[in-house]
Amino acid sequence: MCRWLAYSGSPLLLDAVLYQPEHSLINQSLHARMGVETTNGDGFGIGWYSTDAAANGTPAVFRDIGPAWSNRNLRELAAHIRSPLFFAHVRASTGSAIQQTNCHPFRHGRWLWMHNGAITDFQRLQRDLCMAVDPALFPCIEGSTDSEVMFYLAVTFGLDQDVPGAVARMAGLVERVGKEHGVADPLQMTVAVSDGDRVWAFRYSSSGRSRSLFFSSRADTVRELYPELPYLREVSDDTRLVVSEPLGDLPGLWNELPEASYVVVPAEGHEDCLPFIPELP
Repeated sequence: MCRWLAYSGSPLLLDAVLYQPEHSLINQSLHARMGVETTNGDGFGIGWYSTDAAANGTPAVFRDIGPAWSNRNLRELAAHIRSPLFFAHVRASTGSAIQQTNCHPFRHGRWLWMHNGAITDFQRLQRDLCMAVDPALFPCIEGSTDSEVMFYLAVTFGLDQDVPGAVARMAGLVERVGKEHGVADPLQMTVAVSDGDRVWAFRYSSSGRSRSLFFSSRADTVRELYPELPYLREVSDDTRLVVSEPLGDLPGLWNELPEASYVVVPAEGHEDCLPFIPELP
């Protein structure tokens, strides 16, 4: 499987999240504690949105097939890129090729998408799932992963208009096609998706035993608990992280996302966790 994180809040150097924490994502690429695999060295990727108006809301993406822990270019970029919203992903392949087009995050227009998990027996289901992708979008699929097919199914099912609904319809289709092929528990996923303004993060599996996913408490809440921490004075109240594994052991900072639920960052008045139920498209 994989490990990933999504950040939204005050513009921040990527290095502050990717390298500096005690159990940073780079540390997790070698020493994951909650993943199926300890090592996630089959490629990595970062995607970030710029505050520069010239970028027109389109995120930048940097991906490579080597391990994140030894990539000098990633370390160099992380020390110089400042962003209010970024994704990072370290990959452990579930069988698809180790190539750049299979590394996360995936991008389409203003959207970023990354995934940890798998579609069970994807090779058996792949043709039927791909046939459900909008023909105009099908040429955009560059790699061979189930994750990218899931992304373009969500785009097909209305990601631009209704993110939770589009992801629910994607999940519903995967489960229906899986059961048609005799696959009992077709889907395992933690997914993050963003349009540059918000992040939606989902945790769901057909078996009800989903991979780990956590979100941070609001910065103002953590600031009350730890007024002595200087970096908390530098970020906005609604700054949040969503992570496969906590980046440290600070009590009160991390909250586990429940089974079959999703979180929106910034929340904009929503409850922290909302139920996620697959739908038939």
